[in-house]
Amino acid sequence: MTKVKPGVIVLLVAGGLLAGLLLGTFFGLVHDLPEINRLKQFKPPSVTTLYSRNNQVISRFFLEQRFPVSLEEVSPFLITALITTEDRGFYTHSGINLKAILRALIHDLKAGGFKQGASTLTQQLAKTLFLSSEKSLVRKIREAILALQIERRYTKDEILELYLNQIYLGSGSYGVEAAARTYFNRSADSLTLGQAAMLAGLPKAPSAYSPLNNPKLARKRRAVVLKQMLLLDKISRSEYEAGDKEPVLSGDSDPGADRAPYFTQFVRSELENQIDLKGLYSRGAGIRTTLDLNLQKIAEGSVDKHMAALEARMTRKGLDPSFLECALVALDVKTGAVLAMIGGRDFKRSRFNRAVQARRQPGSAFKPFVFAAALEQGFSQAHTLADAPLSLDLDNNTAWKVKNFSGTFSGEMTLRKALALSKNTPAVRLIREISPRSVVDLALRAGIVSPLKPYPSLALGSFEVTLLELTRAYIPFANKGIRVQSFAIDRIEDLDGRILFQTQEQKQPAMSRKDAAVMADMLKAVITEGTGKKALEIKKDIAGKTGTTDDFRDALFIGFSPGTALGVWVGNDDSSTLGRYETGAKAALPIWIDTMKAVLENQPLQYFDIPDRTKMVYINPGNGKITGPEKSDSVRALLRTEDLQ
Repeated sequence: MTKVKPGVIVLLVAGGLLAGLLLGTFFGLVHDLPEINRLKQFKPPSVTTLYSRNNQVISRFFLEQRFPVSLEEVSPFLITALITTEDRGFYTHSGINLKAILRALIHDLKAGGFKQGASTLTQQLAKTLFLSSEKSLVRKIREAILALQIERRYTKDEILELYLNQIYLGSGSYGVEAAARTYFNRSADSLTLGQAAMLAGLPKAPSAYSPLNNPKLARKRRAVVLKQMLLLDKISRSEYEAGDKEPVLSGDSDPGADRAPYFTQFVRSELENQIDLKGLYSRGAGIRTTLDLNLQKIAEGSVDKHMAALEARMTRKGLDPSFLECALVALDVKTGAVLAMIGGRDFKRSRFNRAVQARRQPGSAFKPFVFAAALEQGFSQAHTLADAPLSLDLDNNTAWKVKNFSGTFSGEMTLRKALALSKNTPAVRLIREISPRSVVDLALRAGIVSPLKPYPSLALGSFEVTLLELTRAYIPFANKGIRVQSFAIDRIEDLDGRILFQTQEQKQPAMSRKDAAVMADMLKAVITEGTGKKALEIKKDIAGKTGTTDDFRDALFIGFSPGTALGVWVGNDDSSTLGRYETGAKAALPIWIDTMKAVLENQPLQYFDIPDRTKMVYINPGNGKITGPEKSDSVRALLRTEDLQ
């Protein structure tokens, strides 16, 4: 009997172990893979319903909006653009592209992680329908195995048709037909070259490249797709140039029966940020939002009424009102919940949400942050400043002559009066004394997120912000110095009422309670003694600030009651003038008044906070000296204990 050598035995055992390990690993990877014949049995998710805070239906929609079409119903431009961009070897590979995988693997090894994808259209289809978005080697192997199985079961055209109907293209649109309707209000078979290239660029990053979210970035991505098509001789030079010149968006999508379309769009954007929840929506969901639908309708009615009046005034002055727009946002002071939102005059005409997407100069509506920063440095509202001619030397060897809206100067006055009358020269003097950097710091703590630079012109609102962030940044004045984060979704429930997600309120201190109370009192003076006197018809505790930018390009009123912060912006989309004397008090405040009346109509009487170590006294608004109520020119003002010493 031939004796087996020990080395051979070791090799056999090692080989058997290795084979077993490989076989076990293979079965571990494939044992729970889905059946490929389920591809054509896919059922779209149930309807998702948006509810107001009072349980009224705002809108019904599919978070995964789908309109299945055949391959013949898709523009050849789009098919060519997608294959060129996503998988040039689609019609020749067997489901995976080994060269691309090797190239991506080398890149990932250098980068130290999964940075570069190498997925074919077939692999993307497998991942979309059956797998998670987890970036791991195991998931990539399972994806490749599924892709090979799909290629054995279906023809290339069948795979392409499935892909075109399943791929996510942003804004809740799954499939090319849904995306074509969402972005261009047309069918997938009638897309232009530019529109097709736009859609073909979306799979890489649907939210980032969405023409609704980032028009500039979407245009750049479209240019990349068109360039690739040109280099591969899929289009001519003249076609490339024509496609590149097309507008980013054209047509209007159909908002259906949406009762608050700008708000619904805002909710959609919040949903897209909840990536970990997307897998839970396939069964349908109930989204409980913060919207007060009754307040929303009153606000919309006020916008319609006062915008029509402003349009008529502009027409009489020989101005073009075709760019005239308005935005409004109402927030709960205690929580940050969005109670009402208007992003424009007509959602069907323009889906651009000016409440959250448009950055405009706030003008004097930014001044409260200057005065709040001064309070932090020990100034009182009775401190006096000069309202007198002021000229500053700039770095470019020019002089900036600071002017008041009235064109006149009133001499020495208190901080309170300077803010109430919206005087410019005292505000600029104040920011220079306390330093622009301190104002930037205070504004950021209060909730401003747009870039601000520490320049003296900051005092007059020279840096652009959104209406939502500006309104939110006023909340600490009404909320004992506490900043809150705005939100539109209260909770999400499945169809059985189980809570899938609930917003956690975010609060943090922005300023001291005493300083916040003094600021609320100073902003109350804007209404009782200053530029916001029209709001005196509201017989309750309210405060706020007007804002008007150069040449009457923007008109704002940002204000609050003890429970609600409300901001209104009026302007032209092309930043042209609204017309002479169309100030925040004239163009924006009337809308604010109507809406705040509705807010306060059925609420119990509330008053602004008067904390310990503060006292309400009578002062002379000119020199700041404490007087008595018998003085005809005296005003009641809240001072801190240290201000009285």
